[in-house]
Amino acid sequence: MHIAVLALQGAFIEHEHMLSRLGVDSFEIRQLRDLDASFDGLIIPGGESTVQGKLLRELGLFEPIKKLIADGLPVYGTCAGLLLLAKNIENDERRYIESMNITAVRNAYGRQLGSFFTEEEFLGVGRIPMTFIRAPYISGVGDGVGILARVDGKIVAAREGRQLVTAFHPELNDDTSVHQYFLDMIKS
Repeated sequence: MHIAVLALQGAFIEHEHMLSRLGVDSFEIRQLRDLDASFDGLIIPGGESTVQGKLLRELGLFEPIKKLIADGLPVYGTCAGLLLLAKNIENDERRYIESMNITAVRNAYGRQLGSFFTEEEFLGVGRIPMTFIRAPYISGVGDGVGILARVDGKIVAAREGRQLVTAFHPELNDDTSVHQYFLDMIKS
C-alpha cells in the first residue's frame, strides 16, 4: 500500500511517521506532478485550512485532488482536513473540496488556549486518545454519513463511503488505531 500525504502546511510529517510505524509507504504531495504517482489513499493533515486551500489553488492541485476524491480515492482529513472536505462550514463563507456531507464549525473550541486532550470511544476501534488543537467539530451530518466518535455530545469523527474525518489529531499520540482504521477502510 502507498499513501499520499498532502504536505503543503501543517502536521504532515507526523502522519508519515504513523504510517511508517504501521509498515506502510508514504510520500508527500507538494506540487502537481506529485499526483502522477500511483497511490491508494490520501491524508489531508491538520494545520490552517485557509492556507491549505489557498496553496491548493495556487499550485494547481485543487481541482485534480477534488476530482480524485469524487472518483472514489480514499481520503482521511484531520482537523483542517475535515474543514477542507466539509460541504458546509457554519462560521466561514469559504468552501473547499466539499466532498463530504457534513457541516462543520471552524475553531469550535476557541483559540490555542482552547486546545485539550481526552480519551473517548471510536466506533469499531474502542477507547482512544484524542488531541484537539484549535479544533473544529461536526455540527450536522447528511445522508450516508456515519458518526464514529463524540466528545461532550459533539461529533468529532465521521465516515462517508471512502472518506474519513477527525476533528482531533491522532498523529500526535502513540496510538495508531485511527490510521489503521483508514488503511482497513482502503482495503475493504
